[in-house]
Amino acid sequence: MANKNNKDNSYTKQMNPNYYIVEFKRARKGYFIDRNKLELKKEDRVIVQSEKGHDMGKIVYFINENQMEDDSHRYPLEILRKATEEDLKKFEVIRQEEEEMYKMCTDLIDFRGLEMKLVDVEQQFDGSKITFFFTAPERVDFRQLVRDLASYYRVRIELRQIGARDESKKIGGMGPCGLPLCCRNFMKKFDSIPTQLARSQGLAVNPSKISGLCGRLMCCLSFEQDFYDELAAQVPDIGQKVDTILGEAMVEDINFIKKIITLNYGDSNIEKISFIDFKKRLKNRKAFLEKWKKG
Repeated sequence: MANKNNKDNSYTKQMNPNYYIVEFKRARKGYFIDRNKLELKKEDRVIVQSEKGHDMGKIVYFINENQMEDDSHRYPLEILRKATEEDLKKFEVIRQEEEEMYKMCTDLIDFRGLEMKLVDVEQQFDGSKITFFFTAPERVDFRQLVRDLASYYRVRIELRQIGARDESKKIGGMGPCGLPLCCRNFMKKFDSIPTQLARSQGLAVNPSKISGLCGRLMCCLSFEQDFYDELAAQVPDIGQKVDTILGEAMVEDINFIKKIITLNYGDSNIEKISFIDFKKRLKNRKAFLEKWKKG
């Protein structure tokens, strides 16, 4: 009877596993499943399955299965166990070795005359794989470099080319707002940021003003677009003519942050008023109020 109960409990655990987001070096994150109900907490170090072997990361969030973002995470790899003190000591040694690997690879890149910039090195916890992340202006033939590294370290070597935005995400830094970079802090993927977003938000299209540390347009432009779309719906576009109780005027400028609209009535008669006052000035506003009173 006791054996049957144990089997039932084990089956229940398998059918109702826990799901976590686990973070690795340089804010790299992934979805993992805990079938053993290890009672994990935030910041706990864990040993997890990797593509081929084992790796170490830390628990960031507990999530529900339906919070996974897309089909690629439908079958997440498993959390095997909590990390031991011995694992943590080994992990520190690995990080020191990665610094030496970085220098070795940089020297080989110079020796081979390759036009590429090494960004980071990540050694898998079980020592079976080393990944070198780099940026380059175009495709690079790094086959000889892979052979050099493989012959020296005698493990699986992967060279992975990343973009400028991925580089900033890995290295981190502070944005012009004074906060840690969004890509490093919470972003999981990069969306295209068109120049039109800057124009619609009333910003000067000056690369030095609207670009992030990566040299690309700042991601926060897309975060704030809904706010600007909501405000833009309250006022006409720049260059549009409007009928006001003071006469016809052209919209010369809009400051969305201060909610100020600049009207040009002609003959150098220019006025800056708030969005609220602008609505009061509209000629058709009076007709709307009369209709509302009768209604």
